[in-house]
Amino acid sequence: MTAQTQTAQTDHQQLDRMLRRKEVEQITARSRSAIYEGMAAGTFPKPVKIGARAVAWPESSIRNWIAERMEGGRA
Repeated sequence: MTAQTQTAQTDHQQLDRMLRRKEVEQITARSRSAIYEGMAAGTFPKPVKIGARAVAWPESSIRNWIAERMEGGRA
């Protein structure tokens, strides 16, 4: 494997997959309204704009949110 190929693979691994709302609902087991209520309250990650009328959440922000909930439950 060349250094250029390794760099390309590392860059690809660092890219964050973008999740649309339905997938966020499935991963978090939260309803659409609960997601938007959490965003308004500042307790759920806000999405980023990916188009004129489209938003998505970086997968890492959703995974971090889940991890925080799990840690809070253990404390």
